[in-house]
Amino acid sequence: MISPRPVVGDWYRFIDGDAFEVVALDREEGTIEIQYFDGTVEELDFEEWNSRADGQEIERSAAPEDWTGSVDVDPDDDSIGVRQLSG
Repeated sequence: MISPRPVVGDWYRFIDGDAFEVVALDREEGTIEIQYFDGTVEELDFEEWNSRADGQEIERSAAPEDWTGSVDVDPDDDSIGVRQLSG
């Protein structure tokens, strides 16, 4: 099995944990920023990612159906461009 490589915008999960999205890669610093569904942000270095991926501790995952989990959105807030029509 080929180890998953981090791709910004793709979802993964640790075998022993929750799903997360890769939100940034910094090749100069050698870091990967991940964000869990609840909004928690964590930083891994490429060495840790590769070690865990090679050990089959990371697998690709589908994005959650409810994308608002990691985004602070109030369902009554119409400032995101969705307006209810009356009438």
